[in-house]
Amino acid sequence: MRIIKSPQEMQQTALELKRSGKTIGFVPTMGFLHEGHLSLMKIARPECDVLVVSIFVNPTQFGPNEDLAAYPRDFERDEQLCEKAGVDIVFYPEPGTMYFDDASVWVDEETLSLGLCGGSRPGHFRGVCTVVAKLFNLVQADLAVFGEKDAQQLRVIERMVRDLNIPIKIIRGPIVREGDGLAMSSRNKYLSEMERAEAVCLFQSLEKARALFGVGESNADTLKSDMIRQIEKTSGAVDYIELVDDETLCPVTTVDRPVLMTLAVCFSGTRLIDNAVLAE
Repeated sequence: MRIIKSPQEMQQTALELKRSGKTIGFVPTMGFLHEGHLSLMKIARPECDVLVVSIFVNPTQFGPNEDLAAYPRDFERDEQLCEKAGVDIVFYPEPGTMYFDDASVWVDEETLSLGLCGGSRPGHFRGVCTVVAKLFNLVQADLAVFGEKDAQQLRVIERMVRDLNIPIKIIRGPIVREGDGLAMSSRNKYLSEMERAEAVCLFQSLEKARALFGVGESNADTLKSDMIRQIEKTSGAVDYIELVDDETLCPVTTVDRPVLMTLAVCFSGTRLIDNAVLAE
């Protein structure tokens, strides 16, 4: 397995691989890898000749009061996990090499990114779209795998690829959960023992709403209110709970089409997200 730190070296290596007829698969991450990340690598591995994983904690998608400095990092462990997963190249750039000091060009999606996490984290998706576009240019991938846990991010990236005619196939990777249902996340390590036990309420609220829908409840406000009640039993603070059209991310009043149930809940400053799709 090869580790590349220079963006220029990554792009040159990728172009050489493409000229030799190799297909490149890509899994972008911010590191501190867990089984969710590894599941994306497992999806990508048989689909390509060369598998590239990036590890880069992107500063432009963090707000001024968010956890950029504290975001967990453990490159040695990540390196070992990538090697076991059959990764060919780990792209591990230093933060100062990915953005020029006077950078003035950004990629901004202006519809799907407005609400949900975009409403709570202004500028977040500008940072996400910009870094993902840069990574696509550097890695020259034929396909990339993104997890469904970050549902809004996934749809924003799919829209960016469509609208900018980026020649890459986006593959969705299912959410990977702990035994009790908590969606795997690098931020789970921030939780205290009590918060960790309570955090399963995100999954439980989604499952309760799914069960209500299964017995005929289709009113979005009713389903949302029940989810809120589940969260209010814990110390978690609701950032948002929304039911939106699975494609447009616009709020719905009735579940009469595929609907994305999505929520963000904070435990002592640790912000967790989860989602599920309701479909008739």
